[in-house]
Amino acid sequence: MLLSISQFWQEHSAFAILLCILAIVIPLLVFYCIKAHRDHPKGLIPAAIANMGERFGYYIMNAVLLLFLCSKFGISDDAAGWIYAVFYFLIYVLSLPGGMIADRTQKYKGTIICGLLSMAIGYGLLSIPVFSEGPSGGVSGVLIFTCFALFVIAFGNGLFKGNLQAIVGQLYDNFEAEAAKKGPEALEIAKSRRDSGFQIFYVFINIGGVIAPFIAPLLREFWLKAHNLAYNSDLPRLCHKLLNSAENMTAGDHANLAELAGKVGYEGAVDSGFCTEYLQIFNTGVHFSFIASVMAMLISLAVFAWVMKRLPNPVKKAKADSNVSATEVNNDAKEIKQRMFALYAVLLVVVFFWFSFHQNGQSLSVFARDFVKTDNIAPEIWQCINPFFVIVLTPVIMLLFGALARRNKDISTPKKIAFGMGITAMAYIFLLVISIVFNYPSGEEFKGLAEAVKESMKAGPAVLILTYFFLTVAELFISPLGLSFVSKIAPKHLQGICQGLWLSSTAIGNLFIALGVTMLNSFPYQWECWAVFAGLCIVSMGVMFSMVNWLERVTK
Repeated sequence: MLLSISQFWQEHSAFAILLCILAIVIPLLVFYCIKAHRDHPKGLIPAAIANMGERFGYYIMNAVLLLFLCSKFGISDDAAGWIYAVFYFLIYVLSLPGGMIADRTQKYKGTIICGLLSMAIGYGLLSIPVFSEGPSGGVSGVLIFTCFALFVIAFGNGLFKGNLQAIVGQLYDNFEAEAAKKGPEALEIAKSRRDSGFQIFYVFINIGGVIAPFIAPLLREFWLKAHNLAYNSDLPRLCHKLLNSAENMTAGDHANLAELAGKVGYEGAVDSGFCTEYLQIFNTGVHFSFIASVMAMLISLAVFAWVMKRLPNPVKKAKADSNVSATEVNNDAKEIKQRMFALYAVLLVVVFFWFSFHQNGQSLSVFARDFVKTDNIAPEIWQCINPFFVIVLTPVIMLLFGALARRNKDISTPKKIAFGMGITAMAYIFLLVISIVFNYPSGEEFKGLAEAVKESMKAGPAVLILTYFFLTVAELFISPLGLSFVSKIAPKHLQGICQGLWLSSTAIGNLFIALGVTMLNSFPYQWECWAVFAGLCIVSMGVMFSMVNWLERVTK
């Protein structure tokens, strides 16, 4: 019995992990639905489910993008990292014009539907398995086509993401307005629900994120197995190197290539023919996974179309009352300015959080591929740890904040964000210590070592799991509460734009995330890379704490 379980785990480890995760996630999902139904606006769960479908499709692509660009086009980690970074930047910065379009037209729901359709088209383009002929590693028509598809996805995401968040914010505005009719005590209770409501909304985002990283690796492995081959994360790089510059292949490269070809089940001559065939089969399986993203967009569209009549539109700006004095008008304008200055201050701090946090698709993916034992579990799958922890830890965080509030020791949202920056620093301090203990060199130096030497230096999965634990706790202190903060502080007629500004701060952080891969591969010692992230987060925490009193006054 034990032998059969062990054998199943060896052969189907990714599927077994997915089943274990679902066994934990599904009961928690029921818990969140019951809690939201009792204590929160009725439209929260339908809006969250619409977002969950979109995030599921997005996280399929997010999990594999950097490694897929390297394996398909033979470009360097740095080049793939910058394509990924610009894509991530566009996804979030385009939420600002997306919010402006919705605010000016007051057609939030129509804008959201256009966004979902645009994303479905983009993922459809990515699912087409087209390949370049000739040398890889440079700019080709297929690479340009891929970048165009990514832009279409980013444009659609800009129309969708911030505007759905603005609708959720309006749900709580209406919820609080109804409570105000019942008295001050009911209003105070309703206001206390907003942070936890955005946390529940955030959980549904991560339901898609916890399942999605399995899709591409499972389809890729299925497609390889159908052609009597197996998965290996190091093989595509060596295949591209042989195809592009066989004369630059060292004896060690040839030995490593032959060894890895044997490991994936190939018995013939390891030449350019094998490399071309393996790369096409390897990457075709990833292309097919984007069909699941298209289906997810269509499901999200169907859910949103079904419930949108029951969801509110953010309110229009009220017309000026002719009986209002000039002093009152000036006071309102002053309050709006203070609120916007407070928003900008927080946005400047969280830029550094997103720069550090979104290394999950950059340096942490490369770290998982090169420095962690991934014989049975593809490096992309490790990205499910973060959304899994979001789902599991959210009720713990909610209970903690609730217990503090009942004891009149409530932590304000600005303080929570400051603590989150400190916890992010802890994740990178942990990696820094691990890198010193294992004496890790730069990524480029590590790739040149013999396969046996690399295997002996690789860390166990616990390193990634603990790193993602710290990052997830930090995320729960910052991301959903940041959305709640924006919905509180934004002027009523600028909800879409302010949510777009929040996402634009994410975009700025994402624009520079490729520096993580550059530092990992080029710094003489790996610990220096992690020290940069830890230092930035510690400084950001200090800046945030210095502004807490001011931010608390503005948000009252």
